[in-house]
Amino acid sequence: MAARRALKAVLVDLNGTLHIEDAAVPGAQEALKRLRGTSVMVRFVTNTTKESKQDLLERLRKLEFEISEDEIFTSLTAARSLVEQKQVRPMLLVDDRALPDFKGIQTNDPNAVVIGLAPEHFHYQVLNQAFRLLLDGAPLIAIHKARYYKRKDGLALGPGPFVTALEYATDTPATVVGKPETTFFLEALRSTGCSPEEAVMIGDDCRDDVGGAQSAGMLGILVKTGKYRAADEEKISPPPYLTCESFPKAVDHILQHLL
Repeated sequence: MAARRALKAVLVDLNGTLHIEDAAVPGAQEALKRLRGTSVMVRFVTNTTKESKQDLLERLRKLEFEISEDEIFTSLTAARSLVEQKQVRPMLLVDDRALPDFKGIQTNDPNAVVIGLAPEHFHYQVLNQAFRLLLDGAPLIAIHKARYYKRKDGLALGPGPFVTALEYATDTPATVVGKPETTFFLEALRSTGCSPEEAVMIGDDCRDDVGGAQSAGMLGILVKTGKYRAADEEKISPPPYLTCESFPKAVDHILQHLL
């Protein structure tokens, strides 16, 4: 890892870190205001594929988070960019609420498979259609491969197991565009003009948030909210720069030790 420089940017995960579905993590709004009161730039990075960026922004504003659309970088954005770059017609295995982020993309007669979190579509007939496209040579684009995520009613399967099933059945490795891919973190940082050595990532997923960020050269802070489970910090090497109770505690640490 390159030498650390003065902290200039903080990347923050959303679901599980600032909020869990329609409930804010206690104290998160006030902590975000304190962070914004410093000289650092803040960006929000998410692997969510359950809703469009606009729907996500509305949810956050209802929870009284002061966030603008250009501060949010999503894996849906990254997936759309790759589809346009490859000039393919994707079969979109995403939640219907995420479809607005693919507006204008041709999907008739698909020759690629894009897969995110789509509980309503993960049944045999649809997965078998994707399977047949992949056997015919279509590329497999995974918006992310999270094993599971946190809902109000408990942990739930993420898209990772379904992506892995298609990879296994077709011998087709997926191109992953979301966290923990280094390219995702670098693209999220691009609008700040900062290098990874000048940034820290805060999230509840030890592998996708913290492990990915640290592989990209950032510091990673793991919070014990959302999908966190006991001893998660021991699942990655090197371990998180810091493990703390919640986003407000992470902000406390940044204000006291990193600025």
